Amino acid sequence: MMWLAIAALLVQSVDYQAEGIKALDAKQYDSAVDLFKKAIAEDPKDYAPHFHLALAYSLLKRDSEAIPEYKKVLELKAGLYEAELNLGICLLRTKNPGAAIPYLKSATAEKPKEQLPAYYYAQALLDSGQNAEAEAAFLVLNPTAGSEAGLGLALMRQGKLSGAEQHFRKAAAMDPAYRSALLQLAQAYEDAHQAAEAIAIYREFPDNPGAQERMGALLAESGQTTDAIPALEAAVAKSPTPANRVALAQAYVKNKQTDKAAALMAQVIPAEPDDYELRMFYARLLRDQRKFSDAAQQFLAASKLKPEAWQPWNEISGIMIAAEQYPQALQALDQVRARNAETSAHFYLRAISLDHLHQLKDALANYNKFLEMSQGKMPDEEFKARQRARIIRSELNKR
Repeated sequence: MMWLAIAALLVQSVDYQAEGIKALDAKQYDSAVDLFKKAIAEDPKDYAPHFHLALAYSLLKRDSEAIPEYKKVLELKAGLYEAELNLGICLLRTKNPGAAIPYLKSATAEKPKEQLPAYYYAQALLDSGQNAEAEAAFLVLNPTAGSEAGLGLALMRQGKLSGAEQHFRKAAAMDPAYRSALLQLAQAYEDAHQAAEAIAIYREFPDNPGAQERMGALLAESGQTTDAIPALEAAVAKSPTPANRVALAQAYVKNKQTDKAAALMAQVIPAEPDDYELRMFYARLLRDQRKFSDAAQQFLAASKLKPEAWQPWNEISGIMIAAEQYPQALQALDQVRARNAETSAHFYLRAISLDHLHQLKDALANYNKFLEMSQGKMPDEEFKARQRARIIRSELNKR
């Protein structure tokens, strides 16, 4: 019986805290969690097992479970530097930077010469959108790739783009992994309508199809089509996405290479069959090539994608008149009218169609309506309309 009592006493005297620390050192984090829970059960008011349990959860990437344990530590021992720092980091990792700020601010004040809490404090300010405050916090840090990139981002978000570029470049020089941050800056330059600066950055990424596509698009928009096309062709060769092909097609159009543009769009449409704008773009290319039947089919497909739109029917009416298919032109013009989009030009097209179909009375009414509405906006068509109206009136008077 005595030996049994001694054995029971030995079981009761296990130091779960010490065993848990051994498990942590051995990277046996799940075992450490169980041991620290037992230590807490023995003495819930001892902050140490709560801290180590939180640490074990952190090492297991179970931050949502670590957070309440770190908070419990601070209830039991307010101002503990390690708990404040770790809690702030966990809150950052769980996308709650606003909640992290007071803990990291306190840890920074506790050890002002330490870089780690100050860096995470600056990052929390940045992640919570307090960009001016983040800028100030990053500025006092020793320069590292991370702090330079953070400072660059804080400046960029405030519209201080040239300053941001300096710090992004410093970060990239320290660690090439940060070089891609320049692409964010290029987009910011685009948004600020600073195309030249954006183009200069995109030129630095010749192996990045997305960067080459944006560079080509910007060159095309600025009228530098000759330079844009090789960049866009390279982007399509490396990454033939619909977006890259569309950008190249648009550049071809500006360079009056509509055949090449149409050939590209013929590849894009099957990949993006429900994109109304792409259908309209392709249809207009076919129209400009005078492939009226194919163009009409594409405009009709676009009208089905966006039934309330009048533009496809407007285009179809013009195509039908060019193809001398006047009944179909009138049907298309009726669709424009049904969408309350009729302008003076539509009355002129209606008059032409009726005139060719020898429906002279209706043609005259539409010529007159066109002249009434146009009021000098379409001088050439107005001249033709007056001449035809005069001739039609003369013919009608003879009947």
